[in-house]
Amino acid sequence: MAADMVDDGYTPSESETFMNERQRDYFRRKLLAWKEDILRESRETLVALQTENENHPDVADRASSETDRAIELRARDRQRKLIAKIESALGRLDDGTYGYCEETGEPISLKRLDARPIATLSVEAQERHEKRERVYRDG
Repeated sequence: MAADMVDDGYTPSESETFMNERQRDYFRRKLLAWKEDILRESRETLVALQTENENHPDVADRASSETDRAIELRARDRQRKLIAKIESALGRLDDGTYGYCEETGEPISLKRLDARPIATLSVEAQERHEKRERVYRDG
């Protein structure tokens, strides 16, 4: 992540009021830096794909190139979905719901938000959700 956008030496603390202005600003900058990094990587990939020599005389080289391209495009699709989640998190910062569990309404731990700033569920709610998914998948 573009650390210069985020790291002013401040780290959110449990001793502060939850989602005070400084915490919201911290997470907003963290999300925007993450989004910018993803967009920069996407631009670099696009340039690489466009400049790659498509005239591979060897069938194996051509197949390898196509496989690499498919893997790259799948990665870009995942990143597109991640940007949508970042945008959603920014929207929650604007409407005051950021940092609160969608399921319980309880605050999501700062440690979890710092590690995964797009989190919408508390650790406990996420574990319940994953357990339900396993039951349905294995059932």
